[in-house]
Amino acid sequence: QVLLVESGGGLVQAGGSLRLSCAASGPTFNNFAVGWFRQAPGKERELVTAINRNGGITYYADSVKARFSISRDNKENTVILQMNSLRPEDTAVYYCAAREALFYSVVARDYKYWGQGTQVTVSS
Repeated sequence: QVLLVESGGGLVQAGGSLRLSCAASGPTFNNFAVGWFRQAPGKERELVTAINRNGGITYYADSVKARFSISRDNKENTVILQMNSLRPEDTAVYYCAAREALFYSVVARDYKYWGQGTQVTVSS
């Protein structure tokens, strides 16, 4: 069982930065690949970025490449999403999700554990 808690969302102007944190409970967090998803009103949930369980392999959606960065600290049971050069279209609820596997998946239903989400709003 893994409990995920996101933090760090908020309101920021376009071009600004935010740092989201996903804190996980449980002693076996290093067995889990992690993804950050987002969902905007009226849109489907989409994978933004993901990282495999040892942090060596990452994925970024085309829309966030070169702007977002994912990292993890398995000793601290934390995954960080650094978001730079934010745009109004990045506005969404951001969710941290975990699956007990070496590699991440791009499919939301492959993740068993989800956080409650944190709102990110980017004003123009």
